Amino acid sequence: QVQLVESGGGLVQAGGSLRLSCAASGGFFSINAMAWYRQAPGNQRELVAAITRSGTTNYADPVKGRFTISRDNAKNMVYLQMNSLRPEDTAVYYCAAAQNIVLVQTAPPYWGQGTQVTVSS
Repeated sequence: QVQLVESGGGLVQAGGSLRLSCAASGGFFSINAMAWYRQAPGNQRELVAAITRSGTTNYADPVKGRFTISRDNAKNMVYLQMNSLRPEDTAVYYCAAAQNIVLVQTAPPYWGQGTQVTVSS
């Protein structure tokens, strides 16, 4: 059973940066794609970025050019570097994992517990 644990959230001013981390354990060898999602109050959970084991990435339009997803396969880690943060980036950010890039962007079976990111204006 894959387990995901996020860290790195917090409070930051608009224009600032944060780096989220996600540690994976338990059967990570079966995971070929990982992603970050976010959910703001009153909104549906939305995909932020996804990455394959080989490093192919995909980003949602609102974060292109500001956020960077990366992974360290040796350490079973995935990261989300968030720059030029805006108040509308405020949300709970979730790490997700799946066997392939399509599944991780549509219905990932594995989720972390989430970490709060708050951007003040």
